[in-house]
Amino acid sequence: MVQATARHLLVSSEEKCEALKQEILGGADFGDVAKANSSCPSSAQGGDLGSFGPGMMVKEFDEVVFNAPLNEVQGPVKTQFGYHLLEVTSRG
Repeated sequence: MVQATARHLLVSSEEKCEALKQEILGGADFGDVAKANSSCPSSAQGGDLGSFGPGMMVKEFDEVVFNAPLNEVQGPVKTQFGYHLLEVTSRG
């Protein structure tokens, strides 16, 4: 089965998510931004979600993680939890 590793951050508004994306694209470290802003418990690890397979995350998340280019910030991605920025770090 295909496995992926990814990191993400979760915020409550699309505007906040877009602003954080611009910070990261401008050179801010994804992990530092996640630690400072994400409401997900993974924020303590810089947003690192570890390794997981298809179907282990919500559908909207899965679609990005298993299709997006590696090491590129994706989002905002809206799920039932809020708005995410995602970065797929490996897949195979």
